[in-house]
Amino acid sequence: MRLKITHTTTYTYDTPVEYALQQLRLIPKSGHGQGVISWSSSIIGGTKQVVFDDLFSNHTELVVVDPGATRIEIVSEGDVEVEDRNGVVGRHTGPAPIWLFRETTPLTAPGSGLRRLASGIRAGFDELGGVDPVHALSSEIAGTVAYETGRTDAGTGAEAALTAGHGVCQDHAHIMIAAARLLGYPARYVSGYLMMDGQVEQEASHAWAEVWTEPLGWIGFDVSNGISPDARYVRVATGRDYRDAAPIHGLRHGAGGENLHVALQVQQ
Repeated sequence: MRLKITHTTTYTYDTPVEYALQQLRLIPKSGHGQGVISWSSSIIGGTKQVVFDDLFSNHTELVVVDPGATRIEIVSEGDVEVEDRNGVVGRHTGPAPIWLFRETTPLTAPGSGLRRLASGIRAGFDELGGVDPVHALSSEIAGTVAYETGRTDAGTGAEAALTAGHGVCQDHAHIMIAAARLLGYPARYVSGYLMMDGQVEQEASHAWAEVWTEPLGWIGFDVSNGISPDARYVRVATGRDYRDAAPIHGLRHGAGGENLHVALQVQQ
């Protein structure tokens, strides 16, 4: 399936910017069932400084906001060809060793709730290591944590979201990652795009988890939608958690507030 994506991010500032730096991870990955046919980005109110691939093979750009600017607009768009592989990404590649995805991060740190969740899955299987326990884990999280916007934010950890019983795709991914690691599976966070049925206009990108299993390698799990990613999904960035794969992350010096607006179109 060929998907066309247009992702526009606009920051407006209450006062002229003294200094601000934005780190962008907006260019999809090629390989493992998807290929970027064409991609471009344009920036109004800022200047691209450096382009590189990070530790997790994410295409990364650093943009400095023009001094004195009160608005910056970033448009990232292109076409991507995606095949349906039933969520199977396959072998591990890149400089980050696979054991790194077993490590706990602040957003995936387990507490008593996550430990009970993992213990319940472990008790239901004679042996771990295959894909069946991971599918069971995804279903259990979906039945335990309702999808609900406006109740969590980018700093909400997996344990807090599980305890609250509600969250969004980011929270589902973090809970999945944390519990899978407790069961001994390497797991990672994926940020990307999803073509939604009957809806071209969206207000945010999507997120899901990938878990390493034998012998299939990395497999994706979208807890929020109860499926493994298919040809409607575009993988953009991966990492240990949201902070490693955030589409845009920045810092700013100076007084005054800022407002963020995201406009996203994903269509065939």
